[in-house]
Amino acid sequence: MALFHLCLRMRGLILSRHEMADVDPLQEEARRRRERLLAFKQQRGSKKDNDENDNTKQLPKPIFRSYTPQSDSLKENKLPRANPGNVEEKIKDQLEAGKPTEVIEEVDLMNLAPRKPDWDLKRDVAKKLEKLEKRTQKAIAELIRDRLKQGQENLVESVNAATKSAQNTADSDDD
Repeated sequence: MALFHLCLRMRGLILSRHEMADVDPLQEEARRRRERLLAFKQQRGSKKDNDENDNTKQLPKPIFRSYTPQSDSLKENKLPRANPGNVEEKIKDQLEAGKPTEVIEEVDLMNLAPRKPDWDLKRDVAKKLEKLEKRTQKAIAELIRDRLKQGQENLVESVNAATKSAQNTADSDDD
């Protein structure tokens, strides 16, 4: 760096401290600009020299894929011939994945139609109603047996009376 300043002083670009006091600010700014430009030119020149040396030393080797070189030195850079891989399995997998899934042909109308507002309540109570229906049938059978024991002669009337009472209770439950 000292050599650089010495060269600039010889060219008259760097002034001593005494000379600087006499120079106005515009001239001093121009002098600084000249110094920066000279420094930039020197750096740029040294980079060009380095770049030229680097380019001659580090040229990339050509790689030949489809060209067969005539020179023996270039034949070393030729890539080996590529063999195509087995893609049959990949294609089979893709074909299987592309097959359409079976579509249900039959559409249930109950699922498409709107449901009544209390459908979920009926669904929840259905199990309990099944138990009650079994108990009701047992109770009807016991009533029929009791009436037969009491001496009622007409069996058909007693069965009909029991079924009517069961239907009446079922109808009143539906409301």
